[in-house]
Amino acid sequence: MSKKMKGIILAGGSATRLRPCTKVTSKQLLPVYNKPMIYYPLNTLIKAGIKDILIIVSPERAGDFLNLLGSGKEFGVNFTYEIQDTPRGLADAFIVGENFIGSDNVAMILGDNIFEDDLYESIENFEKGGMVFAKKVSDPERFGVVKFDKNMKAEKVVEKPKEWISDYALVGLYVFDNRVVKVAKEVEPSERGEIEITDLQNFYLQKGELEVAMINGAWLDAGTFDSLLEAQILAKEKLQDKMVI
Repeated sequence: MSKKMKGIILAGGSATRLRPCTKVTSKQLLPVYNKPMIYYPLNTLIKAGIKDILIIVSPERAGDFLNLLGSGKEFGVNFTYEIQDTPRGLADAFIVGENFIGSDNVAMILGDNIFEDDLYESIENFEKGGMVFAKKVSDPERFGVVKFDKNMKAEKVVEKPKEWISDYALVGLYVFDNRVVKVAKEVEPSERGEIEITDLQNFYLQKGELEVAMINGAWLDAGTFDSLLEAQILAKEKLQDKMVI
């Protein structure tokens, strides 16, 4: 990496779709086969050579994450923790993490996203601008999606479109240079009352600085019971030899 890269894992929220399991613990601490869910996004960052990682958690679960993960010494990295009092959208992670990011680049991954692909080389080789990852899905209305032109060049990014524009969803891994903090602070909340990550992506896209890489293997947003079950099977059958933690 030509410039230092820091990592953020966004692990806040209340995970109401996984009740009653999440009445007593965080979604990201639920087991996925033989490891807590958060180990999988953490593995992605550590394999990319990232040593400084910020974990953003909800206030009522902060102690649970600290008990599990500690300082990061066990994993050969350094953990910092920040509380997100109220979920304000994915882009809020860069505001919460402003002091942590400083003048460095940053890779932010959602604590419930699990990937079959090895993505660490893309993160390692990142230099400037923004980089996101797309996967063709059957239910694009659930996600931020990217529309491509006939040459498969990204034209625009839309959050949870009500009308079909593309079936390429943007997965929960985002890599930006340190300008992202300033951009995030200038974003106006959407109709949902959230600071949308798609506004950050469109900022870089309009400048011609957004790279969209394709996900070839399985990608799971393990926020429902069905996707959590799929994650268990994927972790058991295909991910064990890819884990460094």
